[in-house]
Amino acid sequence: MAGTFAVVLAAGMGTRMKSKKHKVLHEICGKPMIQHMLDTLTATGFDRKVIIVGALKEQVMDRIGEQEYAVQAEQLGTAHAVMMAQDKLGQEEGLTLVCAGDTPIIRQETLQAMLRAHEASGAAVTVLTAVVDNPFGLGRIIRDEAGNVLRIVEEKDASDEERKIQEINSSVFLYDNQLLFHALGQIDNNNAQGEYYLPDCLEVLRREGHKVNAYVTDDPREIQGINDRAQLAIANEIIRERIALTHMKNGVTIVDPKATYIDAGVVIGADSVLLPGTVLEGTTVIGEDCKIGPNAHLVNVTVQDGVRIQHSVLTDAVVENSATVGPYAYLRPKAHIGAGAKIGDFVEIKNAVIGAGSKVSHLSYIGDAEIGSGVNVGCGTITVNYDGVNKHKTIVGDDSFIGCNSNLVAPVTLGKKVYVAAGSTITDDVPDGALAIARERQVNKAGYTDKLEARLKEHKR
Repeated sequence: MAGTFAVVLAAGMGTRMKSKKHKVLHEICGKPMIQHMLDTLTATGFDRKVIIVGALKEQVMDRIGEQEYAVQAEQLGTAHAVMMAQDKLGQEEGLTLVCAGDTPIIRQETLQAMLRAHEASGAAVTVLTAVVDNPFGLGRIIRDEAGNVLRIVEEKDASDEERKIQEINSSVFLYDNQLLFHALGQIDNNNAQGEYYLPDCLEVLRREGHKVNAYVTDDPREIQGINDRAQLAIANEIIRERIALTHMKNGVTIVDPKATYIDAGVVIGADSVLLPGTVLEGTTVIGEDCKIGPNAHLVNVTVQDGVRIQHSVLTDAVVENSATVGPYAYLRPKAHIGAGAKIGDFVEIKNAVIGAGSKVSHLSYIGDAEIGSGVNVGCGTITVNYDGVNKHKTIVGDDSFIGCNSNLVAPVTLGKKVYVAAGSTITDDVPDGALAIARERQVNKAGYTDKLEARLKEHKR
């Protein structure tokens, strides 16, 4: 039974990126660029994908994980790279797409249209092309007077006349699988680079009487490869624009899409509003009717419905329905904010549960704690959780009131409906319904200022 296969080229180092990291692992909207390509191939319906690795292959394999790989130990050109997949795919019947791991902008819709065009044409191979204003450095599509594709010529091998051609090769090819590996055995490296070029397979097949077809994409941007940081930034902008457009079509208001950064895996509910400066990364999930931003940075955060977050940073946290966070709050890993709770300005929460309807409104640090529901945590409260060796837990019961500038020295448990007097340092457990006062009785020393000023004058003489 015929199948559909893909060979993804990721063996080259990509020296123009000037990085210790393999080029295809540089991220675009939260995912390595090659993962964008692999996800598109999966969504398009390809049965198998073989990734050709070479330089820094361990990096690629560790990051991408379990896949079919073939190793190109010596980089001798694109055709040579595809030859490395022969042991895996050489005997298969069907169609094989050859693409590069650094072309993440290609859309599923384009590949599907290319497949349909290929099957309708009866061609042995179809090349994805685009017409661009500035084709410098790119392979040109050479056609005859009837428009039939004859061959592809690289910039360095092109004549002056051929360099004027504006239709360019995307380096994405769809082959009859058996004819692909047949043609690979017929080409040579007689060119300026001394490499085996995959486009030469087209001319081999044409000479043997097979039809060579081209499918021209209507968006030249999507076939753009990524060779340096400038092109990486352009790709980020294109994919970020697509992500934002998808969310807006699904009922999300994005006030300024160019000033909003959403990773590919983020989920956002209808009627939520994103204000400028919002950054949503990783596995973040935003519910419905939320208002996020301005200047909110969320990484792997779950936000339920009706939440308001502004000018704050949240990482690996959960915020339940109708809670508010910020401005200028910091929710660190394992912060869990209950429904209707309020986390205010300059408050830091770490590995702590804040119960439903509780308030931590100002200038507080709550770490390694369980705060019950309906609790008011006064300004300047600190859970003293670290003894220099171990972290300890603070528990505060429901409906308690913690006065301003209080230190709760863990491990310590405060019961329900407890009051803590302002300025107290609590080191012992407090039973339900009690008032805890832990501070020196106030003493006023009359005439202190006059005595101090006299001593200062005497010191200056």
